[in-house]
Formats: sequence, structure tokens, C-alpha cells
Amino acid sequence: MSTFRSVGAARALLALTALACTPLAWADARISPIAPLPAYSRECGACHIAYPPALLGAASWQRVMADLGRHFGADASLDAATTREVTDWLVAHAASGRRAAGAPPPERITHSAWFVREHDELSASVWQRPSVRSAANCAACHPQAEQGDFNEHRVRVPR
Repeated sequence: MSTFRSVGAARALLALTALACTPLAWADARISPIAPLPAYSRECGACHIAYPPALLGAASWQRVMADLGRHFGADASLDAATTREVTDWLVAHAASGRRAAGAPPPERITHSAWFVREHDELSASVWQRPSVRSAANCAACHPQAEQGDFNEHRVRVPR
């Protein structure tokens, strides 16, 4: 019986070790890595990082995608089929629970309660630095942002 427990403990340790070596070991494990939709990466990633869908709730993504003609001051219009494909994918992989909470749902990731809470230690001047430019420029401080990795142990706030 003790051998069974040892084998079980060894398997559990191996599973935890494997988990610690994967992107699921991020500071916020609720953001699970998913394969990007090529249309999303191509269209949205042309102007900014292709934000992981789990950073906003479904209602937020629907609002963002409903007004692409005035997408934060730019015309990001897409044809109807691509808009539908991207919207469906974003909604299917959107945040749930606390990350999706908010009334009305935020259209900007940087206005969501969880984002504000996670970045509350940064002064407003950080966002104005030429190396950062904006709170929406995740890659300025999160070198693995393009891969959806926002692990706080890899954050490098530029001077």
C-alpha cells in the first residue's frame, strides 16, 4: 500500500512539475492559452497585439466588434463574414466570472476592474513614457504578451 501511495505521490509531483512548465503557470491561470484564429491575428494584430480573448467578457467583445468603423478613433471595418468569424471566436473564448463582470461591460481592457487592480501600483506617469505610450501597449512591460503570457515574474517596466 505504501508503494501505491509513493507512485501516486510521484505521479502528482510529475503532473505539478509539468504544469509549472506550461503557460498555465502564469500569474493569472484564468487566462488559458488558445490557438489564435488566423483572421483575428491578421486583422487585429496588424495594428496592436492580438489580445487574448479571455481579457474581456463576451458582452465586451460584442460591443467592440459591433462598431469597428469607429474602433477607438480608427476605422477597423472588416467584411461581414470576417467580422462574424472573429466575433464568434472572441465570444467563444471570452472571459467569464469576475474578469467578465462589469456594468456596462468595458470596451477597453484597460478600463476593466481586474486590469486597474493588477496595475494599481503603477503611477500615471508610467503610461506616458515614450517607451510605453499607453496602458494598452502590453508588450512594453510584458515581453511575452504576443503569446498571451502576462506572468508578473517576467514584467519589465521600461524607464
